[in-house]
Amino acid sequence: MSIQARLHAAIQHAWQHKGLVSTLMLPLSWVATAIIARKQQRYQHQPQHVQQSRLPVIVVGNLYVGGTGKTPVVIALAQALQQRGWKPGIVSRGYGVRLGAQARTGQGALKADEYGDEPALIAQQTQAPIAVHPRRALALKALEHNYPDIDVVISDDGLQHLALGRDLEIVVQDARGVGNGRVLPAGPLREPASRLSDVDVIITNLSPGQEAPPAAAGPALQITMRLAPTQVTQLTSGRQILWADWLTQFGQNAVSAVAAIGQPERFFAMLRHHGLTLEQTLALPDHDAYEHSPFSAMPASCILITAKDAVKCARFADERLWVVHAEPEFSDTNWLYWLHQRLNLLAPKKANMAATPSSD
Repeated sequence: MSIQARLHAAIQHAWQHKGLVSTLMLPLSWVATAIIARKQQRYQHQPQHVQQSRLPVIVVGNLYVGGTGKTPVVIALAQALQQRGWKPGIVSRGYGVRLGAQARTGQGALKADEYGDEPALIAQQTQAPIAVHPRRALALKALEHNYPDIDVVISDDGLQHLALGRDLEIVVQDARGVGNGRVLPAGPLREPASRLSDVDVIITNLSPGQEAPPAAAGPALQITMRLAPTQVTQLTSGRQILWADWLTQFGQNAVSAVAAIGQPERFFAMLRHHGLTLEQTLALPDHDAYEHSPFSAMPASCILITAKDAVKCARFADERLWVVHAEPEFSDTNWLYWLHQRLNLLAPKKANMAATPSSD
């Protein structure tokens, strides 16, 4: 295990307990909590600084720092809304991409080095228009201007970006829940755990065999999800095979897996749970740029990668690379219908507010 991996594991362990290391960090967490509260009050008392949309805005975010599984939820949500007749647009940060004062917009096949790996994947999977910028409010304005036909906006992350007005909030967490319940750096939370009482939906992303953490207090819908592989695509040829068929044809070979996501072990555990024996696994840092091929030193006959990594790996032209497409299985799919109904009520209200002249 690398030094970086050991450090990450030690931090994660400390964040699950209120031990000595966490307690020593508490004064810094108190300062962070005070700054968070002051920021919230500023936006509450100065609503003119909040960018409101003429459309319903759904924010999909998290409290726990790091990967909890927001991207699969954003994709599933966008696709579910499209199936129900909506025309969603997406706003995202564009992690790792250099952007100037203006947001960057696009649709369809987008380059990961221009939009970020997650936005590129979301655009590819949903075909929905997307705008990226660290300031989500700027991304929202650009999205509405360049794609006037959209009728709902989904923010990929952005729960803490209070300058972005929102109508519905979805928090994605995993089996770690809120950890030790403390705010950074004494704990893993970007905001106090009490924030969960204000959101609309809490989705807990679980690996095989994991149990959900204790339910949060409050009125939010609380459901679980587990990712399951549905099909596999050979990256060089585009050949698509259903997961069960791929397992029959290639699963007995020497198969390895590589992932550069927030929780690589979750990907590996999913593959094992669904019938695959892995010869080797390689966990890379989240959002790794793949500047050099990590695959050339791997002797495997087949190498499985995530769809998020695939948008950066086509240039290696390695015929052994197969992209695993996984879809979430929700404990209660009625939440998507509930959301659809909420949007049906919100949309005309938002339109009327936009059409009403300001009294200023």
